[in-house]
Amino acid sequence: MDQTVRPHDRPLQLPPDAFELLPESEKNAEFVAMESRTFFQDAWRNFRRNRLALVSLCFILLMCLLAILVPILSPYTYDGMDPSSLNQLPSLQDWFGTDKFGRDIFVRVMYGARISLSVGFAAAGINLVIGVVYGGLAGYLGGRVDLIMMRVVDMLYSIPSLLYIILIMLVFGSNMFSVLLGICISSWVGMARLVRTQVMSLKEQEFSLAAFVMGASRSRILFKHLIINSIGPIIVSLTMMVPSAIFQESFLGFVGIGISAPMSSWGTLANEARMVINSYPLQIVWPVLSICFTMLALNFLGDGLGEALDPKKR
Repeated sequence: MDQTVRPHDRPLQLPPDAFELLPESEKNAEFVAMESRTFFQDAWRNFRRNRLALVSLCFILLMCLLAILVPILSPYTYDGMDPSSLNQLPSLQDWFGTDKFGRDIFVRVMYGARISLSVGFAAAGINLVIGVVYGGLAGYLGGRVDLIMMRVVDMLYSIPSLLYIILIMLVFGSNMFSVLLGICISSWVGMARLVRTQVMSLKEQEFSLAAFVMGASRSRILFKHLIINSIGPIIVSLTMMVPSAIFQESFLGFVGIGISAPMSSWGTLANEARMVINSYPLQIVWPVLSICFTMLALNFLGDGLGEALDPKKR
């Protein structure tokens, strides 16, 4: 066997001064430092860039703070009557004026914010839980189970919501429980359909199959992997549910089947002011503006969250 060493097989020999040490100041010249951020930290960073959504968030927080503190700190109560000051215009003592019974409208509007915002956030939370669980199970199990569950959803969706809301009011009376029950009976349908679609598109992807191969249970795959990866559209849909619930509650109060007196929501305040709109039109402005600004802020907040949580929109 030929043992001849060819020239290109010989080890490369370089002179001792062929290399030189890199100065300390240049060792990290090409190093790019990037802060490690979680998904929600990155979403918050992008959300802050949307000035309109950030202002809307501040407005919602301010409204919640006023709804809590004003009825407590104000010298007036929401049901306190003063026959000596009926239908007064706005002043330093009564910022929004008084109504036909001498009650301070500003305190009543802030107390109405308690009712309307509580109904809105509570209804959205209940719809979130029901819709996520129901839609997640339907999308993950599939087959005949999914067919039966979605036909139930279609039946609920086909019934006019105002019909059973009125029936519930007749049975349980005009109180917050009746309003919440009436709003939540079918409002979760949209969330269930959204979650079902997201789960059906994610359950066949690699990370879901890998979790199944590693022995993860079905419940863990559904709630720890599939629903978590759908959190962006779920949060956006949740923010849209709040103004929808507030509007429904305000509509019920405006037509006279909402929260009963002396408790007041924005809808009942608008209904009371409607009776004197020809004589004192300013009284209906305050609850209507509260409803409009709150719904606008919640919609802008939802749009901002949609852009922050969806990587495709960044």
